[in-house]
Amino acid sequence: HVRQLYALVAETLRYSPVLEKLLAGAALLQAEKKLPPQLAKVLVYDLLFGKGLKCGGRWKALARRHRARLEAELARLKVQQKVSRNEDLLAPAQAASPGASQVPRYVRVNTLKTCVDDVIDFFKRQGYSYLGKAASVEELRALSGKKFLLDLDLPELLVFPPQTDFHDNVLYTSGHIILQDKASCLPAFLLSPAAGSHVIDACAAPGNKTSHLAALLKNKGQIFAFDVDTKRLATMNTMLMRAGVTGFQLAQQDFLTVDPGDPKYSKVTHLLLDPSCSGSGMVTRVPGEEAAPSPERLQALAGFQRRVLSHALSFPALRRLVYSTCSLHREENEDVVHAVLQERGSAFRLVNAFPSWPCRGLAAFPGAECCLRASPAATLTHGFFVAVLERCGEGAAAPSVLPVAAEEPPQRGEGTEPGAAPKKRKRKKQRVK
Repeated sequence: HVRQLYALVAETLRYSPVLEKLLAGAALLQAEKKLPPQLAKVLVYDLLFGKGLKCGGRWKALARRHRARLEAELARLKVQQKVSRNEDLLAPAQAASPGASQVPRYVRVNTLKTCVDDVIDFFKRQGYSYLGKAASVEELRALSGKKFLLDLDLPELLVFPPQTDFHDNVLYTSGHIILQDKASCLPAFLLSPAAGSHVIDACAAPGNKTSHLAALLKNKGQIFAFDVDTKRLATMNTMLMRAGVTGFQLAQQDFLTVDPGDPKYSKVTHLLLDPSCSGSGMVTRVPGEEAAPSPERLQALAGFQRRVLSHALSFPALRRLVYSTCSLHREENEDVVHAVLQERGSAFRLVNAFPSWPCRGLAAFPGAECCLRASPAATLTHGFFVAVLERCGEGAAAPSVLPVAAEEPPQRGEGTEPGAAPKKRKRKKQRVK
């Protein structure tokens, strides 16, 4: 049921601009004033594009009551756009969201359950052609059909053409792979906690970064994950269990209320902070949906982000922290980091994270180029911002070893003809069949 729900939500988001036009044309929300807009989108998607309504009761009756009007509006929209298939309605909708159609499908291999070699072999057996490790962003941009690459930066990230759908793939449903944008993989990758570390994921749901942290820790150590939303935490718990994550504690708690002096957190050396933000970098957002938040909204978000970042830096044993947002706005990114660094004096410093990464922080203050930015145009990812902070002086972390470029793991598929016999080797991970 969870897998089906993920797939339904993902497809509803993909069709979101089309669904908005259908709802407006059929005046469904005006006729049913108590129907939440997001629920209306799910119902209409399942009714017109999905496998039929799975719900029951009054929602099913409501959707059926408006079926004729919705089908008529769908037919009118097809005629207006001169298309015959439902899928063809997606092209103009995606074009309205800059960058959405060019961002590849990124697949993170969950090393808690398998390894990169075996996942590559699995996809090759499914008819995909493996092209080896990418040498440039342009190679990722040129992907098409059933071809895929190993990412040029992250060693456990596979790259497929845009809109490749794996929600029904057995590797996804079994937790062997995680569908996660490349930019979203950067925070845990750059935090780089050693196995056995105690780590806090301060604003954790929906949990992709948490599962990435667990993989880096090799399930050794402890993860404390916080979120205020009960339902999101429940979903996150299911996802982490499916991914084979152990050694984590979930807490329904506002991170700002967590006591850094609690003995429970006395060994926390690494902290990942991805707080609420405007989301302006997400290319899958509905066009026009708070694309340009008001100055008042930005200031409110930035104020919260400064408070939560300052609070995160107060954990006594903390050595390294990653601050990230999916925002494009300087107010939520460089300005927040600068303000908190000034407040903290010389206790923490910015690390020049990932020097080979092409997009750097805006020149808002001296040293801001140590931060990373990501964008659909330059890095073929969602819009993102990442800053890495380390404690200075006594008790600080060892000299930074943040990556210049990812080391490529040995790949059986490279340099061999398809079907060539691989060398025998011991496997510690669960083999993908």
